Amino acid sequence: MEYKWIELGIENHVATVSLNRVKTLNALSYELATEITEMFHGLSARDDVWVVILKSNARIFSAGLDLMDAMSRGLVGTPKNLLDIPAHEKNIFECCHAIEECKKPVIACVHSMCVGAGLDIISSCDLRVCTADATFSLREARIGIVADMGVLQRLPHIIGQGYTRQMAYTGRFFSAAEVERMGLVLEVFPDSDAMLAGAKKLAEEILECAPLAVQNTKEVMNYSRFASVKDGISLAVHKNMLLLATEDCKEAMTAFAQKRKPNFQGA
Repeated sequence: MEYKWIELGIENHVATVSLNRVKTLNALSYELATEITEMFHGLSARDDVWVVILKSNARIFSAGLDLMDAMSRGLVGTPKNLLDIPAHEKNIFECCHAIEECKKPVIACVHSMCVGAGLDIISSCDLRVCTADATFSLREARIGIVADMGVLQRLPHIIGQGYTRQMAYTGRFFSAAEVERMGLVLEVFPDSDAMLAGAKKLAEEILECAPLAVQNTKEVMNYSRFASVKDGISLAVHKNMLLLATEDCKEAMTAFAQKRKPNFQGA
């Protein structure tokens, strides 16, 4: 599909996805959410993409949910309209699932403000980095609702229950230094250029591993959040039954024997 609110660039197996709803500061409308969903479903299926970097072209990362867009579709008012929200707003919820379920590891790059739905989006990513001026707010309690796009379910697996509850109960803005201490971001960079360079370096480190191994590791880790230890191990063992027969696994063993760097092909 053609994208109105997203830009995509692919180079050396790294896809850079740029949220480009600039005038509304990447406020999450239904149309943008639909594009995110389609984009990440597509990237998940592409053999030439091994890592994804997600960033913003706006002056902030995201202003959260586009409330004006929601009201324009009549999703407030009558009980029937409110009960129809899960069906009418499917892609608002689905966009974060699409990021999380994308086979490829996703690195989020956050600058300036990341509010509400923006936090839902980055908590769906595998890894996060930010700029020193970045601030983060799980804002919903401040406007009288409960966060319902997955952040309350995903964030505890990233930063723990205590920090998640602090963010959710206060609704305040947390600084880059605070979220780095929490473990929400891996590293804080002085500016956007340095952050993007850092994200690309992280992507290059991931590219040194066999892509099918990385992708299946992501699947096992996602599954293991909700499964027993034994069930998680069982899935990993079954993945290895197939991975041991891949050309990349054979290449890794040959390269080790020959004391050289492996040349992975994703096959």
